[in-house]
Amino acid sequence: MNKVEFSPSLMTMDLDKFKEQITFLNDQVDSYHIDIMDGHYVPNISLSPWFIQEVRKISTLPLSAHLMVTEPAFWVQQLIDINCEWICMHAEVLDGLAFRLIDQIHDAGLKAGIVLNPETPVSVILPYIDRLDKVTIMTVDPGFTGQRFIEGALDKIVELRELREEYDYHYVIEMDGSSNRKSFKRIDEANPDIYIVGRSGLFGLDDDIAKAWSIMVADYQEMTGKVLSS
Repeated sequence: MNKVEFSPSLMTMDLDKFKEQITFLNDQVDSYHIDIMDGHYVPNISLSPWFIQEVRKISTLPLSAHLMVTEPAFWVQQLIDINCEWICMHAEVLDGLAFRLIDQIHDAGLKAGIVLNPETPVSVILPYIDRLDKVTIMTVDPGFTGQRFIEGALDKIVELRELREEYDYHYVIEMDGSSNRKSFKRIDEANPDIYIVGRSGLFGLDDDIAKAWSIMVADYQEMTGKVLSS
């Protein structure tokens, strides 16, 4: 049996079936992934702190906010104000801000994460890696759904696992981008702790969320040869 954590990306869910899909997934997953885009760091605008509050009305699971924004300090405070359990910021916009924002999140009793774009090396976060609760590796360019999987980015997951083991760091490792039947085997070999699943891996598999979940589980098990534990 293999314990794998799948965290659905709610940006890709059917918002017309918001309550139905969340209610079902509450019994299947350990957390939810919520993309917040400002239209500047990436050319799209997506979910918001308001959406997090709506999810909270029907779920007690931890929520992880992925900030794709140019002004992370503004958004971090908003997420602290609503007690979002995980606040994950892109390393690429943290020049001169990383230590202060990580401490601000921790001082609020919340967990701090860093996201690395496909072309950003792990070395960028080494000055503060010991303070992190999560590192997310993007396996697509951020900001759009349905992009081509960037397999080479998975090497950073292996590097992060080796660093964690050698130095006893406590962060979890998450992958985000085109996690689906075609990529499950290669992702499994890199061995992240958390898979973000979106439209191609979950929500787009069937209009019925229970059927879509069953298809996703079957795809993972077939492609990796592993049986998921409940």
